[in-house]
Amino acid sequence: MDLAGKAVIVTGGGSGLGAATAERLAAAGARVGIVDLDAKAAEGLAAKIGGIALPGDVASEEAMMAALARARAAHGPCRVLVNCAGIGTAKRVVGRDGPMPLAEFERVIRVNLVGSFNMLRLAGAEMATLDPLEDGERGVIISTASVAAFEGQVGQAAYSASKGGIAAMTLPVAREFAGFGIRVLTIAPGLFLTPMMRTLPEEVQKSLGESIPFPRRLGGAEEYASLVVHMVENRFLNGEIVRLDGALRLPPR
Repeated sequence: MDLAGKAVIVTGGGSGLGAATAERLAAAGARVGIVDLDAKAAEGLAAKIGGIALPGDVASEEAMMAALARARAAHGPCRVLVNCAGIGTAKRVVGRDGPMPLAEFERVIRVNLVGSFNMLRLAGAEMATLDPLEDGERGVIISTASVAAFEGQVGQAAYSASKGGIAAMTLPVAREFAGFGIRVLTIAPGLFLTPMMRTLPEEVQKSLGESIPFPRRLGGAEEYASLVVHMVENRFLNGEIVRLDGALRLPPR
């Protein structure tokens, strides 16, 4: 799909991978809607790239229906959705204080998995009604999993479960949406220099980067954004989970 003039929505677009993606898509000529729970961050980036801020909780049906309606009124119907919104938690299933609180597990699943599905279903329903473009294409949906979906470490049970769910639904949804001319893809990033990573001491960041086979450094958000643009533009990519990790395979700890 040619991005020029197309309406795009990026969740978690206020920072990190989402912000880099929103900027890259805008540079390619897309009209970008930025969904983020942090209204200030969404508004700041929207002003910078000429987009629209859509503050709200991705797991809320009501809030995201309203966000899509606002984006549609401003930019036209959504042609591309990129799901970057997500949270992480590091906690053992059974730790020194007993079992992991169920509410903490549910929160990660709600934001990462339910939130991605909520956006996917709402955007997919909108895309399915649009006039087809070249090759009969009506839209593209890209979600974000993680290498933790495949090699989850100790303490990542909730995070791995949420990202594994995103990976697992990629193919069945791609098969279903094929009838509408909507492609469905997932990116599984490895270790990236995100705002969360920047909170770690510099020596820890360096050590983590050196654990990656090649290149021996942390991934850059612009590299994730570059893959998003390629996925949108390459119409033969569909139903695939692409690892973006420098050949990293996570150890147990």
